[in-house]
Amino acid sequence: MGKVALAVTDGMLHFELSVASEVFGGAPYDLTVCGPGPVRVGRFRLEPDAGLDGLGGAGTVIVPGWADVDVDPPVELVDAVRAAHEAGARVASLCTGAFVLAAAGLLDGRRATTHWAHTDVLAARHPLVEVDPDVLYVDNGTVLTSAGKAAAMDLCLHLVRLDHGSAFANTVARRLVVPPHRAGGQAQFVTAPVPARDDHPLADLLPWVIERLDQPLTVEDLARRANMSSRHLGRHFRSVTGTTPLQWLLNQRIRRAQELLESTGDSVDAVAEATGMGTATTLRRHFNRTLGVPPDAYRRTFRRTRAAAG
Repeated sequence: MGKVALAVTDGMLHFELSVASEVFGGAPYDLTVCGPGPVRVGRFRLEPDAGLDGLGGAGTVIVPGWADVDVDPPVELVDAVRAAHEAGARVASLCTGAFVLAAAGLLDGRRATTHWAHTDVLAARHPLVEVDPDVLYVDNGTVLTSAGKAAAMDLCLHLVRLDHGSAFANTVARRLVVPPHRAGGQAQFVTAPVPARDDHPLADLLPWVIERLDQPLTVEDLARRANMSSRHLGRHFRSVTGTTPLQWLLNQRIRRAQELLESTGDSVDAVAEATGMGTATTLRRHFNRTLGVPPDAYRRTFRRTRAAAG
């Protein structure tokens, strides 16, 4: 997936295009901007490196946001994106770029998302697409879509995490001065270990919990540490993280398990103990339900991806 192609034509949104360029514009990626010729992107003029046929040589194709969803995207762009996917490329849309993927038929029968202001339009125009308005991004393997604006960064960092692991993705996020994961109820699990703000009511509690994931913590333990009632704690958790204390804690245990599976050769039993899951059976159940794959398969897939990338 080291070769990344950015598909551009007149009418693209410059913010999403810039996000993709920032994330994939340096090592270990080789970024090529592909377009039919000089294009107008918002107030900017862009000179592509190659024609749209250059999408066919990429491992990953990124389609930025499409400015006017009431206008059909150019046929040549739609055809080039479809052809790249048929040639084996992983295709990801940012924001309203989902309308390009939908026009290419890549979202038919698949779950997808786009900017919340346009999810109804996408669903009405492409009834074969299962539009989910409540997520930051959707990963269907070789076809991925993101919600609006800042969610483009979430999806790009997710791709980096898939290709090179959590540690490298966190390094990229730090360079861009953005959180590596953002809070929410997304099925693909993008909850932040600690929210970006440090002045919220849970600012002292969350790092304390992160350091003790191997321990059998309960909501009552967290409430006692925060010096508040369990009900009061739940309200603060919902406000700060977008989820419940138990779900947040489970998400952090899963995230830690991912890191250990990526970076160590520890057995699943050892990982379960180190993340406070207790037993391998419990870890496998929660891991599979959260990420869609069991721990052993996740480790194998991660190692294959790392080997292919470098």
